[in-house]
Amino acid sequence: MAEALGRLAGKVALVTGAANGIGAAIARRFVAEGALVALADRDAEAGSALVAELGASATLVVCDVAEDGAATRAVEATVERFGRIDVLVNNAGITHSATFLEIDAADFDRVLAINLRAYFCFGQAAARQMVAQGDGGTIVNMSSVNAVLAIPDQVPYVVSKGAVNQLTKVMAVSLADHGIRVNAIGPGTIATELATRAVLGSEAARRKIMSRTPLRRLGDPAEVADVALFLAGSESSYLTGQVIYPDGGRLALNYTIALD
Repeated sequence: MAEALGRLAGKVALVTGAANGIGAAIARRFVAEGALVALADRDAEAGSALVAELGASATLVVCDVAEDGAATRAVEATVERFGRIDVLVNNAGITHSATFLEIDAADFDRVLAINLRAYFCFGQAAARQMVAQGDGGTIVNMSSVNAVLAIPDQVPYVVSKGAVNQLTKVMAVSLADHGIRVNAIGPGTIATELATRAVLGSEAARRKIMSRTPLRRLGDPAEVADVALFLAGSESSYLTGQVIYPDGGRLALNYTIALD
């Protein structure tokens, strides 16, 4: 019967950066599988539109994840609206393009505040609530292939994602005794609106990405959402401290492939 209701029936999830892109795809997938979802995002307009689309199964928490206290407030708002929290997806993230010699410390700090520190804060706040509830939970952190692969003009992004992988591991081993599993997703190039403009905006950019992607296409946000669903649900019950890479084969490639 539970399967007929959805793989996340009865679960409550909090998804950060949920108003657009991968976060929105995850929110849609979770609701389709029976979850109640709190969307944490600073984009009130896009977040409200998504809540209107998803209906009573969703609520919006407008916040900047990098602000002090944002994590506690978001968790409290989720519990107030839906009664508990079973799943956290740390998805909010930004990039900043600059070479190592040019980047300002303030921009470095800004990226890490959103991509890393907020993951710690939201993870801690959600885990404390899960421990208080007494029946475990799951946390999914959004990493990237750039946790492993470096891009010269993405210094803080690459650093933040490498750190997310280690944060995922230490959270997993620290929270295991409480029945809380922690894993990460490391996407390759995914066809969000931003990435589509950047990658498909020119033939040269398209060929550059395709030459290092064995499946020869961008990933779809829904494909990342499928991985998030797997990690949030019971099918991954013996999986913790791991990173799954939906990357079209990019990490397995040690050269570029010929294009037509």
